[in-house]
Amino acid sequence: MDKFTIDNMNLYYGKFHALKDVTLHMPKNKITAFIGPSGCGKSTLLKSLNRMNDLVEGCKITGDIRLDGTDIYGDMDINVLRKRVGMVFQKANPFPMSVYDNIAFGPRTHGIKKKSELDQIVEQSLRDAAIWDELKDRLKKSALGLSGGQQQRLCIARALAVKPEVLLMDEATSALDPISTGKIEELCLKLKEEYTIIMVTHNMQQALRISDNTAFFLLGEMVEYNSTDAVFSSPQDKRTEEYITGRFG
Repeated sequence: MDKFTIDNMNLYYGKFHALKDVTLHMPKNKITAFIGPSGCGKSTLLKSLNRMNDLVEGCKITGDIRLDGTDIYGDMDINVLRKRVGMVFQKANPFPMSVYDNIAFGPRTHGIKKKSELDQIVEQSLRDAAIWDELKDRLKKSALGLSGGQQQRLCIARALAVKPEVLLMDEATSALDPISTGKIEELCLKLKEEYTIIMVTHNMQQALRISDNTAFFLLGEMVEYNSTDAVFSSPQDKRTEEYITGRFG
């Protein structure tokens, strides 16, 4: 079953045609990876899925983007959309507050005030992000004191705290060391049992290791989309083959 469907989507920044006629159906409880060289539209597309591009002046989108069949640019309240579709950015961005308050922030804004309930959400979110054991004795300490890898897993826990259905990850491991990257990859494989994950990655090995499906973008166009195994072992388009064999990018 498809979680997100994109049909004939075009995106313009002013006169610049950033995404051209993208059609892409992303299944539920799978990891879909977007690969391609810098500036090809991967992150732009990802940000369209929770309407982050609404904040960019002169941005215009045509076509159809649906979450579980509902048009996200039509009938859906943007706050509801962003609760259902969480996002983790390239650079870990914990709030300058305690570990506990970082996780409780979202649930509090959605009206949960009871301490016992918040305690439970904080613990569960940190467990889901596989970082509870490391942080359970540091809940009152500032999140800014954590290592880069811990901060990124904290940001994943923070995204999970409002119980989203989809997790968007924009190069979420590109600033991390191999060990932290490995932990987040393992985490993604576990999380897809409950969530749908859509990730932008520069790291083709990462796409190969953890994604179920891969879409290859070039100059705003989606060149190819298939199961990850098929894209990497028998690409249908010469440009895909040249990119994954390292001839450009």
